[in-house]
Amino acid sequence: MTLDLADLTTRLIDAARKAGADAADTMARDGASTSIGVREGKLEEAERSEGAEVGLRVIVGRRQACVSSSDLRDAALTEMAARAVAMAREAPDDPYIGLAEVGALSDLRDATALELHDPAAPPSPDELMQDALAAEAAARTVEGVTQVQSAGASYGASRVWLAASNGFSGGYERTHRQTYCTAIAGTGTGMERDSDGDMRLFQADLRTPEDIGLRAGERAVSRLGAVQPKTGRYPVLFDERISGSLIGHLLGAVNGSAIARGSSFLRNHLGKQVLPDGLSLIEDPHRKRTTGSRPFDAEGLPTARRAIIENGILTGWTLDLATARKLGMTPTGNAARGLTSPPSPANWNIALTQGTASREDLIAQMGTGFLVTSLIGSTINPNTGDYSRGASGFWVENGEIAYPVNECTIAGNLLEMLRRIVPANDARQHLSTVVPSLLIEGMTLAGN
Repeated sequence: MTLDLADLTTRLIDAARKAGADAADTMARDGASTSIGVREGKLEEAERSEGAEVGLRVIVGRRQACVSSSDLRDAALTEMAARAVAMAREAPDDPYIGLAEVGALSDLRDATALELHDPAAPPSPDELMQDALAAEAAARTVEGVTQVQSAGASYGASRVWLAASNGFSGGYERTHRQTYCTAIAGTGTGMERDSDGDMRLFQADLRTPEDIGLRAGERAVSRLGAVQPKTGRYPVLFDERISGSLIGHLLGAVNGSAIARGSSFLRNHLGKQVLPDGLSLIEDPHRKRTTGSRPFDAEGLPTARRAIIENGILTGWTLDLATARKLGMTPTGNAARGLTSPPSPANWNIALTQGTASREDLIAQMGTGFLVTSLIGSTINPNTGDYSRGASGFWVENGEIAYPVNECTIAGNLLEMLRRIVPANDARQHLSTVVPSLLIEGMTLAGN
């Protein structure tokens, strides 16, 4: 019998109120997943997991506590609620906590229109293994590939339900299907590794395993013979595979928690220019078949499309209820939470305005510079925006890729870097973070 998550959350809220909670919200989820890994044409690992668990947050006065459990018996729920209330009474006072007002709650309580759940039959373990084997075999056909480190495929389906003592109750289902491959080229100290993969909510949208394996092999071979580049200041092109990390730093800086703590390099830039003219950063939680889509946030507030940055100008912060209260602002429907933690601000689907030039056009425009395809480690100062990361990729000479490079560091300041970005037109539209390759002039490169 399928577990009734709506009933489970209702029973847990009732238990919390009986235990002495002034208010409570709870999140329940269940699901199952299967993953297959192969190596050298044989099955290497097979995993199957399934289960259900529930998390409870109780509020007593201006104090809160969170607990979770996978024991869903009535007696266990009663004990769980009592434990949460006892913990809340010992917690520090927080004047900003509290549930949403009833009138602010989302009217949309499911995700049917967002197409997050694939109705097609789940793949069998053998079908997953055949995909993994096909990806591995394709990678091995690439000249220069000496071995395939790993290849695999997975499938998962899950449900989540959120309910609160303010009357909110809603939930939805998700599925995902994934294939990946990691290939190794060369031998000894000259070995290089690279990978490729694809994850979609609907199986029919997934790229073929042969394409994934070939891409992984070609990427690994292209890295052979890498050398250290020369130290200096050069234009740097962040490949689409990793360019989203730059926007990720920006999103971290406009997160309400960072603003409330005063630990953001953008804390004094609301209403000011942070990207070049004409570039906008749009959040859209209602894109179909996208991992970051959701009909409501973790506090039951409606999610909506919004411009975080419009024509280069920073328009607002990313806020849940608590951070909005701290800052004297209106929440943006961006609360996320786990089973054992209270809500905190998070972003959903993000898209940066694309340019008109292709990646190849930007490479030609660079003249001499660095195309980054992989980032390693991170030294980011959230207060100042100072940026330093290990990187590898390809050296560009006379507007063309010349040879692979590695073991170098790129550095700059995010405030200056973001204001100088030039976007390509190669962003993958199905991703939750849609960011094209980004060219930045005049970055410091430390090599040999």
